[in-house]
Amino acid sequence: MHQALSTLAAAHPLIDIDLTVVVQFVLFVILLVVANSLLFKPYLQLRERRKAGIEGARAEAERMTATADSKLADYDKQLGAARNRANEEGRKVRAEAAAHEKDTTDKARAAAQKSIDEATSKMRAEAEAARLQLLPQANALAKQIASKLLGREVA
Repeated sequence: MHQALSTLAAAHPLIDIDLTVVVQFVLFVILLVVANSLLFKPYLQLRERRKAGIEGARAEAERMTATADSKLADYDKQLGAARNRANEEGRKVRAEAAAHEKDTTDKARAAAQKSIDEATSKMRAEAEAARLQLLPQANALAKQIASKLLGREVA
């Protein structure tokens, strides 16, 4: 059997190089040109457009992110300035209220002191008037009190 196979292989080679190789090569080149124009080029163009679209969208997203960050920073800056103005206005209002309170307290204190001084002066004047009025009667009253306490007449 070995011998039969080797005889058969020696008579006919495995690959015959003849005119069919040229025909197959021409068919391969035609198929390559057709597949390239109908399949590969459109596919590669589609991939390039998709890649460009993705890159454009990514660049647009980065631009929008940068714009949003810029606007956020500006907003934070404006918010900080508004807070500072509000704090300053609050300080001014508190300072004005404290000044008004001090002024009102000082006026009330002055009025109270004036009333106290007037009452003290009136009380002293009345005490002096009562003293002057009762001084002549003091000796007579003292004798009456001593007499009642002692139970006899005092001279």
